[in-house]
Amino acid sequence: MVDSAATLGAPHDPFADSRPQLHHKPHIATVIVFFGVLIAGLVYMFFNVHHDISMAAEAPTTLMPYVLLGVALLIALAFEFVNGFHDTANAVATVIYTHSLPAPAAVVWSGFFNFLGVLTSSGLVAFGIISLLPVELILQVGSANGFAMIFALLFAAILWNLGTWFFGLPASSSHTLIGSIVGVGIANAMMHGRGATAGVDWTQVEKVGMSLLLSPIVGFGLAAVLLIVLKKVFAKHPELFQAPKGNKPPPTWIRGLLILTCTGVSFFHGSNDGQKGMGLIMLILVGVVPMAYGLNHAISPQESAQFGALAQVTAQELRQVSNPNALAGIDDQNSRQILTTFVQNKQMNDKVLPALAHTVDSIGEQARAEPNMQRWNSQVVGNIRNDMYLTSEAIKNLKAKQPELLQGKLGEDVDGFKRNIDNATKFIPTWVKVMIAIALGLGTMVGWKRIVITVGEKIGKTHLTYAQGASAELVAMSTIGMADVWGLPVSTTHVLSSGVAGTMFANKSGLQKSTIVNLLMAWVLTLPAAIILAGGLFWLFSTLFA
Repeated sequence: MVDSAATLGAPHDPFADSRPQLHHKPHIATVIVFFGVLIAGLVYMFFNVHHDISMAAEAPTTLMPYVLLGVALLIALAFEFVNGFHDTANAVATVIYTHSLPAPAAVVWSGFFNFLGVLTSSGLVAFGIISLLPVELILQVGSANGFAMIFALLFAAILWNLGTWFFGLPASSSHTLIGSIVGVGIANAMMHGRGATAGVDWTQVEKVGMSLLLSPIVGFGLAAVLLIVLKKVFAKHPELFQAPKGNKPPPTWIRGLLILTCTGVSFFHGSNDGQKGMGLIMLILVGVVPMAYGLNHAISPQESAQFGALAQVTAQELRQVSNPNALAGIDDQNSRQILTTFVQNKQMNDKVLPALAHTVDSIGEQARAEPNMQRWNSQVVGNIRNDMYLTSEAIKNLKAKQPELLQGKLGEDVDGFKRNIDNATKFIPTWVKVMIAIALGLGTMVGWKRIVITVGEKIGKTHLTYAQGASAELVAMSTIGMADVWGLPVSTTHVLSSGVAGTMFANKSGLQKSTIVNLLMAWVLTLPAAIILAGGLFWLFSTLFA
């Protein structure tokens, strides 16, 4: 008997006999565990915040800072939750469409390894993201403009991620956040009468932008090459290059490979993407309760005293290589302004080294006068943290602009001093990692179907083979892992979806033009859309908070 659809000339559906079951109703036990973990996580977070604030020398005397802190933390966690179901769907699409794991098991498995990835992350990406923000807003993060910045970033990223998710587009959360940062920087500069380009560290944006720009190209090219190599190496295993038949799982060794690559992508996605939320949460904590989170209280008084001694030596060495005519008239106020300007525009002048020496000496003097950081009052903590941030960024710029100045013993002492101040300011409490891990892990288990269908069915014209799924996942896992080591944010979405497209191209399976066009449009539009959205929200929130 001839199939009626074929008789009518209907297009062949390559997924008709092997489409996975995606519409499982969650078991009541799953729902209970989901909300149990969510509630337990929130209780754990608020308990730790309360404990840290109560241990600080000073605490807010009114209720408003606590309300503001609670709202900001919940919105930051919402960003990571959305990131979970928006981006991590890419990691599970291949194991679901190759029937290596049923959909419910795949998303729980992926969520768990996202959780582990966040917990073991280094923090390099988190502080790399923060360094993109306008210097003056970081230095005044507890001000109205500082909170306008944080809320603008979070709301812009959440809105764009939800919009692209609704249409099933695998857009990049990393692109969205970077675009939001650029938008806030431009808006802040224009609101203060400066040129639009003056509010952004374009060198750092270019570095991050290149990693985001190249990641989908790398994903497409490497996945295509890897599939071709696999065809030659595993020519005696034709089953690897077949599409699933019915709902039968693949052979055990292939299934293990696909689950392994899904695990790797999930783990490294958590390790890389989870850090973006960590950086934003640390800004919130420093802005609202600097006494508890402005400086790393894990530093002992003995370490602080040694740090103070190193500061004194380093400051003296910096003065020795400075222009003697530029040493006069340097005080706390103008040294901060000189370093702020240097960090903003990276233009070297004779005043930079004396200003750096004065600030280093000022930091060391405080550490020598009172080695126990927990006894410093809020004003001292705020000033010292800002001085440490400016000093660290100025040293970084100095090493990039004039590395010949920082040679020999001076170079060793400056590097040692920078490591000390970074240890004091660039830290992430364990509970912050745990909460981001919970938000990202739980987010993975919600709303994943739209993106999974796009990646699994709408990129290529034929069903994904086992080798194609493994190739795309291996490339994504390796790319994200290397970016994490280098402290660069990359797009899991772009790497993996472009990897799937690359394998379809290499396999001569054909690509669905409409989906590819939509993916390219999302890729192209995400940055400008996030810039405009975040810039507008920053202006709105700045006006309201003022």
